[in-house]
Amino acid sequence: MWMCYGAKDAAGKILAVWFPVIAFVAIGFQHSIANAFVIPAAIFENGASWLDFAHNFLFVYLGNLLGGSIFVAGFYSLGYRRQAREQEELKNQE
Repeated sequence: MWMCYGAKDAAGKILAVWFPVIAFVAIGFQHSIANAFVIPAAIFENGASWLDFAHNFLFVYLGNLLGGSIFVAGFYSLGYRRQAREQEELKNQE
């Protein structure tokens, strides 16, 4: 999502969103929102149970929560900390 803001044209924005999504799917990672559709569909076709859904949803949700908080928030924190330090150094040079 954030990569598309760095692109200059529409094609760049589309590719910036498309490639990470394709990589996510190709690697086989689980996503709680996608699984909220796929697993109940399997349940209605007798391919899974509600216990399978609960088990999957719990661990996928926790993984998404930890991954989002560590990778997204953590990298933003590091980036802005560096930016603040650079701005402070520029102020001190003036």
